[in-house]
Amino acid sequence: MEQVKNDITFLGQIDGQEVVSYTLTNNNITVSITNFGATITNIITPDKNGQLADIALGYDDLQGYINDDYYMGGIVGRFANRIAGGLVELDGKKYQLTLKEGGFHHHGGAIGFNKKVWRSEYINNDGLPAVKLEYLSPDGEEGFPGNLTTTVIYTLNKQNQLVVDITATTDQTTLLNLTQHTYFNLAGHNSGTILDHELLLPLDEFLPVNTMQVPSGELQKVSNTPFDFRKSKKIVKHIIEPNEQLLLSRGYDHSWVVKHENSPEIKLAACATDENSGRTLAVFTTEPAVHLYTGNFLENVSGKNGATYGHRSGFCLETQQYPDAPNKLHFPSTVLKPGSVFNSRTIFEFGTHK
Repeated sequence: MEQVKNDITFLGQIDGQEVVSYTLTNNNITVSITNFGATITNIITPDKNGQLADIALGYDDLQGYINDDYYMGGIVGRFANRIAGGLVELDGKKYQLTLKEGGFHHHGGAIGFNKKVWRSEYINNDGLPAVKLEYLSPDGEEGFPGNLTTTVIYTLNKQNQLVVDITATTDQTTLLNLTQHTYFNLAGHNSGTILDHELLLPLDEFLPVNTMQVPSGELQKVSNTPFDFRKSKKIVKHIIEPNEQLLLSRGYDHSWVVKHENSPEIKLAACATDENSGRTLAVFTTEPAVHLYTGNFLENVSGKNGATYGHRSGFCLETQQYPDAPNKLHFPSTVLKPGSVFNSRTIFEFGTHK
């Protein structure tokens, strides 16, 4: 049974560490966050008629997140997405990262950041309530060099924006690619598929993948492909076409190019709309890529409030670095050196239209 202590909900313990949940609200939107995996567990927003619904897929309790195989709502790291072969060279030394069956490193390894208990607290962020979470990933964890300290701050502002600020520092040269992995369904987390959602990706290029589902290295124009979302269209429009890229991934599981380099400039990466409810989601980021995943491998997942999440019942817009960047020297660098600070900001802006 959940216990409330000083506005913090106690969820349980893992190896003697308390797992708790925090709530942020601006009297319009409510977001719940747990220090297990720095995970977003609930996002409750109004529809065009003011009716509230939770639009984030998730689980009822801590055990659900412990058992989760889908990175539901968590921060993924130390390296999100895939690195082919998992053997990397930094400062003249080679490091073998944890591999999945198939011969690639994936989403941080066997036990990634989404399965760690983070230090956490409420903070005041420029006058706004926020949750600050910190995790120290020790040297050698999942094969990565360096003690890496990662801080995530979630802030909900009065513009109905959930701002996700991530910083990281290391004491040895290492690799870093972090992403927020919430599954959205703007009709409500238990509302079936997201295929009728309208999606806009105002981006000219995407990264085609090979049979290992890592980028080939090409930056391909979206023109005349099913990957052209420069004008808003339903996700379902092309997803079942016999396109080689879609067949490789059972749907959309690809990165689009937001920028060609790492920079602090924040850009619009995506807009999603559910016409029936009128709910909208806009995603802005400083990251150079956004990865669209359409829940292609969700099958009979027991979710919260008795929901069952089936095939394509949620979508992710994962702002991140280009996948397999350590093997593609022409991609923006994912190397973090001692004395440097990694900075990333992603904004999820929630709204409605009539």
